[in-house]
Amino acid sequence: MEEIAYAKINLALSVRGRRADGYHDIDTLFAFAEDGDRLRVEEGEGIGLSVTGPFAAALGRGEDNLVLRAARLLGEGRRAALTLDKRLPVAAGIGGGSADAAAALRLLTRWWRLELGEEALMGLAARLGADVPACLGSRTVRGTGRGDRLEPVASDPSGTPLLLVNPGVPLATAEVFRGWRGEATDGNDLEPPALAAAPVIGEVLALLRAQAGVALARLSGSGPTCFALFESKAERDSAEAAVAAARPDWWRLATRLR
Repeated sequence: MEEIAYAKINLALSVRGRRADGYHDIDTLFAFAEDGDRLRVEEGEGIGLSVTGPFAAALGRGEDNLVLRAARLLGEGRRAALTLDKRLPVAAGIGGGSADAAAALRLLTRWWRLELGEEALMGLAARLGADVPACLGSRTVRGTGRGDRLEPVASDPSGTPLLLVNPGVPLATAEVFRGWRGEATDGNDLEPPALAAAPVIGEVLALLRAQAGVALARLSGSGPTCFALFESKAERDSAEAAVAAARPDWWRLATRLR
């Protein structure tokens, strides 16, 4: 069996303040791409994980790996040989680890034929990380609190052409949040501290915003990945070609919103 760990983006993100538990209260609009990492399961001895793909070397394979943590939380003592095809950059602001954990929960629930309701799965997801509940459903939702209190939204942007661009500079979420000084923006409140930590983000945003047909271009999450929504697939593809020509060393993913 296989499952896609859909790339997450934050269409908008407001930071409301620091919490006593070390997290921050946020108000965000989660959305998801049609593509991402891929997780496969087959019979094995115990629970094991191998990692392949272009970003495998950047991912830890120890006990703190979120896929392993999700698998053991769901079925300690069961058996599953997991293979993660790591296609998304690590520490990139597009929910890679959270999406992988959510994919593990979805996949292993089916593989082990577990009779778990949505409430139970969401409870497990919340124990794994603030973004994992949103990644579990991988649909457009509003997130408040740590991002784990989810509300449906009226609009459905599925099918919107989407381009993700990452300049290849890993950026830790905790570092960006530590740099937040209360700045409020009209799109993503983490953009100022992310820009301070990785100025190349400004180049990415400028290049995306200069493309024809861009409806919206912003930083996703804590970065450094930026996204652009387009009015048409042709304009998205033209923008991807322009980015590839200008900065062939930057990672790109041309896809659509789910």
